Parts: sequence; structure tokens; C-alpha cells
Amino acid sequence: MIARFFYVWMLCLGALVFCSGISWSQTPQQVSAKLKIDGVHVSVDGKEFTTYLNRKMQKYPYFYPVNGPASGLSITTESSEPYPHHHSLFFGCDKVNGGNYWQETLDQGQIISRQTQILQKEGNEVIFTDLCEWKRKEGPSPFADIRRIIISAPTPDLRIIDFEITLVAMNDVQIEKTNHSLFSARMVTALSVEGGGTLVNAQGDNAEEGTFGKESSWCDYWGSRDGVKEGLAIFVHPKNRWSPSKWFTRDYGFFSPTPMNWLDDTGLKMAKAEQLHLKYRCLIHKGDTYEADVQSLYEDWANKAQ
Repeated sequence: MIARFFYVWMLCLGALVFCSGISWSQTPQQVSAKLKIDGVHVSVDGKEFTTYLNRKMQKYPYFYPVNGPASGLSITTESSEPYPHHHSLFFGCDKVNGGNYWQETLDQGQIISRQTQILQKEGNEVIFTDLCEWKRKEGPSPFADIRRIIISAPTPDLRIIDFEITLVAMNDVQIEKTNHSLFSARMVTALSVEGGGTLVNAQGDNAEEGTFGKESSWCDYWGSRDGVKEGLAIFVHPKNRWSPSKWFTRDYGFFSPTPMNWLDDTGLKMAKAEQLHLKYRCLIHKGDTYEADVQSLYEDWANKAQ
């Protein structure tokens, strides 16, 4: 088993060719990463930014906190109502070969971190990888995945998490149509639409009513808390399958480019050894969408990703 996962690790690393595409006139902030027992702790200029939590008894690895550049407070929530299984910034999926890698008990499905490695521990950016196994009590593992994560702070007002993942089918896989799928974020209530915040997509559509089910290359969720405006935008890589993705959005603070909700009744089938490669960028910013110039930042990233 261990040998097989190391083989998958090397196979996936070969598929992960990444270019961050960052080009800034301001001096980047210094970023550092430390591997501890609960995950990878990342600081910007000596202050906590985020931790990639990968403890063995979690449902899946996730980032928490995700601290805003202005407030120093997390703009995402680790757990809240409704749906306390939404853990901050995460990747998961329901209805995978009958398993649930999104919610419910660990027996129903769990994404387990098997090996985390820091490739660059400090500088203008930090880089680390994580090899994960999708496992449940009954039935063989549907996937192994390898994540490559790059975290940078190109200006004092910006933080960036580049999240790249390759899913490798360890057996034949079928994912049924589900809204519980793939890369997602859950904002704190104060920054949600229900809390007075704003959700906007690349076309300028607003809130759940305007963005739900719409194709878009990005969505940005921002609001004010204690007089400080901050937000989080998720960018979808132009070469992702289903790009630009349709979005599942909620006014209580959840948003996700989740195409699985709009599959037909046959769902998604993957043969053993087939791979699915996806890239996302999270932009954690001071100010609103326009003050942060989110559209230009997306275009800069997307153009260099071609």
C-alpha cells in the first residue's frame, strides 16, 4: 500500500507544472511555513496568516484561519450554522462510489493526509505538497490526490493561496450529481450577504439570486467588520475542466465553483488510473472588489496561465 501511494505521488508530481503568474511593482511580503503535528503553519512578515490543517481525525484537510491582511482576523469560519461541516476553505466531494467525502461520519468517507512536504519554507512565497488518500470503512479507495499549494503576499493588502490538485482514480469511479463538491469557502457571518456583505461575480451579478448557477471565471465575497473591508475571491483556472464553472452560492456565506451540481443523470465516470487536474487561486484582499482590482488580478493570472 505504501509503495502504491509513493508511486501515485511521483505520477501526480509529474502532472503538476505550475506557474504562479505573479507580477507586482510593490515589494512582496516575506512568507514562512513550518510543518507541525497538526499541519502547515504559514506566517506573513512574522504574523499568522493561515494553517493547512491535516490532522488524522478530520473529515478532510482544510485551511483555517484565513486571516485578512488588514484586520488580522479570519475572514472564513471553521464551523457555523447552518451546515457546520463547511470548514473554512476546503476541497471535498459527496456521492463518490457511494461514499461521502464532504459531511457525515468518517466511516462514510474521509480524505486523509498521508505525506506533507514543504518544498520552499520561506521567501516571497512558500510551497508545499500533500499526498492524500480518499478512504471509507467499506469499499476500496476511489481516489488518491496530490495537492501543490503556493502561498504568497505580493503586497501588504493581498494574500494569495494557489491550490492545485490532481485526482487519480485508484479504481473505476462514479460521482453522482451533487452540490457538495470540489473547492469551496465559507465566510464568517459578518462578511456574508446576510451579514451585510457582498457577493459578486465577474459579470457583476450579485448575491445568491444573481450568481447561483451562473458560469463565471471568479466570484468575490467581501464585507465590513469593525469598520474594516476585506474579502476573498476564488479564481477558476481557464484550463480547468468545465471552466468557466457554474457556481453554487449562498447568502449565508458559502460559495463554490462546483460543476458537479449541473451534471446530467449519468454523473461523472472515471476509469481506473484516469486523472482530473484542477487549479484555483484564492485572493484574500483588503477593500472591496473594485478597490482590490479583482478583475485585473484575474486577467493577469489567467493570461500567464495560458
